[in-house]
Amino acid sequence: MKIVYHCYGGAHSSVVAAGIHLGRVPTDRIPTAQELQRIPLFDGPVGKDHGLIRFMGRDEFGNDIYTLGRRNAGKQIERVLHGLAELVGEPKDLVMVDVLSYVNWIMVVGGYTSRKLGLVTFGRPIVTWGVQHFFWDIASVVQRVKMTVASDNLLTRGR
Repeated sequence: MKIVYHCYGGAHSSVVAAGIHLGRVPTDRIPTAQELQRIPLFDGPVGKDHGLIRFMGRDEFGNDIYTLGRRNAGKQIERVLHGLAELVGEPKDLVMVDVLSYVNWIMVVGGYTSRKLGLVTFGRPIVTWGVQHFFWDIASVVQRVKMTVASDNLLTRGR
């Protein structure tokens, strides 16, 4: 299965969701700034990277985990990718997870300052604090995805 976490820029909420999914950050507490900033691609992608699907790793069930920055085209991108999955005969093998709704105004300000204005020293701590503020919301989405995928994997393997 391929799981794609997507958000506006592919630099914060989707990357953190993928990091949680892959066990790269603790989920028994809010991660430190350093733990969040060690997630690959955290606060890294910029405008020219939007639209790129980036492989983040493979989870414990063997699912490939990806991130995607898609600006404001969430539903359109989901339709295109699901259409492509049907074309290649694997429509049930793709899970799209929109995490843009877990972006708060603090993350927007910090991300804009860091990624768009290039003021990383100022913006990165702000966006990191914003992620910490909404961490449990992002973690709960990932937990629901993992539970759904795990039950789908059990059903598929049981046949």
